[in-house]
Amino acid sequence: MAKVIIQPSYGNKDARRHWQDTLDQEVPFITDARQSTLTTEQRARLTTYHPTGSARFWGATGNHDARMATLNRGDVILFTGLKIVRAVGEVGYSFHNPAFADTLWDAHPTRGSYTNVYSLLAFQSTDIPYEEIWNLPGFNNGDNFMGLRFLNPEKSDTVLDGLAIRTITAATQEASQQAAQESAVTAILTGGGSEATQIIDAEAMHTTHTSYHRLPGTVLVHRAEALLVTRYRASLNLSEGEGESEVTARRIRTPVGITDLYITGLDAGPELIEAKRAADHQFVRQALGQLLDYVLHAPEPVARLSALFPTSPSAADIALLNRYGIDCLYQDSNGHSSVDRRRRFIVRT
Repeated sequence: MAKVIIQPSYGNKDARRHWQDTLDQEVPFITDARQSTLTTEQRARLTTYHPTGSARFWGATGNHDARMATLNRGDVILFTGLKIVRAVGEVGYSFHNPAFADTLWDAHPTRGSYTNVYSLLAFQSTDIPYEEIWNLPGFNNGDNFMGLRFLNPEKSDTVLDGLAIRTITAATQEASQQAAQESAVTAILTGGGSEATQIIDAEAMHTTHTSYHRLPGTVLVHRAEALLVTRYRASLNLSEGEGESEVTARRIRTPVGITDLYITGLDAGPELIEAKRAADHQFVRQALGQLLDYVLHAPEPVARLSALFPTSPSAADIALLNRYGIDCLYQDSNGHSSVDRRRRFIVRT
């Protein structure tokens, strides 16, 4: 699983200049001045990941050597500054080379060269307020993420899931594994005789090496769902409780993922909401499956399940949700409207 690294990168004029030089644009690494500083292996690896001869780069000074040595392809960098995640990047090739670093950035006045260099396979500008991370399970309000921070595996998974970050490396590995599974199953089912009843060894479905192909316009972070949840949450009057309870909306971690919204303090009981970035049938099916999965792991019996969309699904899809006791919420020109709140979903233990 990919690690998540929080990298302050816009807090002072030097950082902003570095951003402009090597993140706002790709930098050629095959110029005479730069490629002469690279070892044969470094040049080959960079060319493999970036066949155009250019890439975006970032780096860290020598006091971070130990942690930077653990950086791998596919790890995710949250580039932060001014209380927002300004961009999300996926690590390509990470290497140690002070001479190459000095062709990219001036050395730090006290800590020296940015010797730990890494390229980025993908880079997407974002505008994610820190509050979205604070709202995730395991994070604290008011944390301004000072200094380079490597998140532990649990928090890394939380950020990847909670911010809907999908890396090229993970997608490529998953596609390769699915292809291996397809081939293994097909071989057994077309083999005939006793081979048709063989159990497939898990190792036969696991691949350890995948090739990398960069796709134009690759989306690293899907923001529509987060923005939809933020707008819906703002439309709720959370300062006013129902009855004697205070209404709160938060996200909770379950064994099968992180919920979009879990609302408590309602007279009827908790409500579980899953948001989707579109109202097409495939997204309705996804919301249906996720809600039925999440509700089994809720910390207390849930009174209502709701699917949230940016526009109204079709009448048939609304009926599908209602058939399983799921309400449909969608955004219209006046805000969010509920559609056919005909059923209340009661979880019995």
